[in-house]
Amino acid sequence: MPAELLFFGAGAIGAFYASRVALNPDTNVSVICRSNYAAVSSNGFQITSPQYGDYRWRPTRTFNSVQAARDSKVKWDFVVVCTKALPDRSDDSKLISPVVGADTAIVLIQNGLGVEQPYTERFPASPIISAVTIASCAQVSDGHVKHNRWTRINIGPYFSGGASPTSAGVKDRATALTQTLVDLLLRGGGVKDAIADTHEKLQLVRWHKIAINASMNPSAVLSGGSTNEEMANDPELSAHLKGVMDEVLTTAPKVVGEPFPASFATSEAILRSTRRNKSGSKPSMLIDWESGKPMELEVILGNPIRLAREKGYEMPRMQTLYALLKSCERNRELQKQQQKGSKDSKL
Repeated sequence: MPAELLFFGAGAIGAFYASRVALNPDTNVSVICRSNYAAVSSNGFQITSPQYGDYRWRPTRTFNSVQAARDSKVKWDFVVVCTKALPDRSDDSKLISPVVGADTAIVLIQNGLGVEQPYTERFPASPIISAVTIASCAQVSDGHVKHNRWTRINIGPYFSGGASPTSAGVKDRATALTQTLVDLLLRGGGVKDAIADTHEKLQLVRWHKIAINASMNPSAVLSGGSTNEEMANDPELSAHLKGVMDEVLTTAPKVVGEPFPASFATSEAILRSTRRNKSGSKPSMLIDWESGKPMELEVILGNPIRLAREKGYEMPRMQTLYALLKSCERNRELQKQQQKGSKDSKL
């Protein structure tokens, strides 16, 4: 029987990784689409990549909703969540519950910290697999994904609170399925930088990415639209970015209980690399802000602050960014409501 994988969220990241896994024989890969459903159901995905070449991929099944996927009666081996993590706006663990069976493993390819907790609470007997990716992808039009050079994904089992899960069997299965998923990406998918990690190592990877995202993303918004490269080359902003990153990098090992591996980049190394990147690309939070979409404030700022606070540590630089951006978002929502009310009163 072929392995059945369902990708919930078929944007750039979801479509790219789904298309790589689908290259394995005896693997069926299906997707749940939203705005791009019409294009994908008709023509599949067009992937353009300097690393993997240009190719077209048609999913085994294309659904326009979770309900439609449930009605297919397929027993899913993996449900892979690739949506933007917005726990203050939507509980995706509840949304996917109709397609999670007794033997389904849940894979989370999402930014931020604490993204796993809603799933462990809702599905205590299901293996939870957590993944952090650095992949340069964009959906330039419905169904057309442009992949650039970066492709790295770290995958590890998630155990609630860092302790043993509900049973030893769930723990063993989560660990084994982590390797299965990595093998699918490595063997057929050709993703050379697909890495299997332990629970603790994967959480350190998440914290390390938070050092980058939590410093640069909010600062790009609050500085009025600066790119990462512009901020890294500005003396005052560079000092600010380093301060935030160092705060995260010194707090994370205390929270996780293990030090960062020596191979992980320091704040100085991250800034040096950022200064050399002349692409001029905008951080995702700035793109969301400029397009009027909700930002991933909770998983990039709020959750790290709360996780550290539970262990008795404060991160004042992070807290400042969080408070300011929460206020920006709240004030924008109030302005939208006032503008709507003013228009309605004129009708």
